[in-house]
Amino acid sequence: MPVPTPDPVTIRKSRPDDLPALERLYRDAFPQEDLVPVVRALTGPRADVLGLVATGEGDIPGEILGHVAFTLCGVDGPGSEAATVALLAPLAVDPARQRSRIGSALVREGLARMRARGAAHALVLGDPGYYGRFGFREETGIAPPHEIPDAWRPAWQGLSLADGAEPRGTLVAPEPWTRAELWA
Repeated sequence: MPVPTPDPVTIRKSRPDDLPALERLYRDAFPQEDLVPVVRALTGPRADVLGLVATGEGDIPGEILGHVAFTLCGVDGPGSEAATVALLAPLAVDPARQRSRIGSALVREGLARMRARGAAHALVLGDPGYYGRFGFREETGIAPPHEIPDAWRPAWQGLSLADGAEPRGTLVAPEPWTRAELWA
């Protein structure tokens, strides 16, 4: 069942032709951080990545107002060999539309789709105040693939998507998440 979105917004799967708009979105939303290489790596025909965009229906129909990506990953740990987890990153909303529930709608829709695809757990490295509203809590069972600064420890968060799912071990993520600089 689709997650309600703020009006007038539609959420759809991202497409390769969205890339120029996504690059602008991330440059505008994060002017001090270069997330464009990550966005490029996650955009395109990848079975392990779900990209969602929020598009406007008002003044500029089809304008991309927000984006989120979920990457399917594994866990290296005893009894977790078959566990599929979803890494939520990155997430951006047009600065002019922030605080309008677009980001929340993207996250909720993505979590619902990851649950439907059989992901047992979702992970994020982000603001606990923001992601806590979706039920994310500090993750203690799954370690990130690279060391993170101690100050970021509370920002490494997890959310169970399946009853009784408690995978334990280290996150095994595909490119681009294997790059240590993304975790430091």
